[in-house]
Amino acid sequence: MYYATTYMSPVGMITMACDEHNLVGLWNEGQKYFGGTIAQQMTEKEDMPIFEGVRKWLDRYFSGEKPLISELPLAPIGGEFRQIVWSFLCEIPYGEVITYGEIAKKMAVKMKKSQMANQAVGGAVGHNPISIIIPCHRVVGFNGSLTGYAGGIQTKIKLLELEGVDISRLFIPKKGTAL
Repeated sequence: MYYATTYMSPVGMITMACDEHNLVGLWNEGQKYFGGTIAQQMTEKEDMPIFEGVRKWLDRYFSGEKPLISELPLAPIGGEFRQIVWSFLCEIPYGEVITYGEIAKKMAVKMKKSQMANQAVGGAVGHNPISIIIPCHRVVGFNGSLTGYAGGIQTKIKLLELEGVDISRLFIPKKGTAL
């Protein structure tokens, strides 16, 4: 059984989902793939202990602190490839960004392949079911384009600014994507 509740944040309403003990989802309102990894109905239940921990984590995050991802029991639902990509996302430090290509190179090494498609990595990043906490917003195109954030580009910009990223070297692409 999965449970859900909401949290009002500086970037809008957030929905959290958990099983009995782990956070399995965190999505901005209107986010692409909202709830996509949860195959069954979620029951509204605000008083789950995990939700209290996530609320405190988010309060600290949005107040400018840098809480550790490891403070929360996370259990994102996805296949092996996506799980590996999401684990790489968790290694991106606050205030820094990485490109899809850099993650693809790490994936190729991890999977013992000569190369990995940036688009495959982009798909896994885009389907991250625990936004903000698993920091997919810290991934940018090879040329500094702010592309590919399922929660919306303006939310991505707000999160990066909150974390102290110098966004002056980054830009919103006019059309298409540059992974």
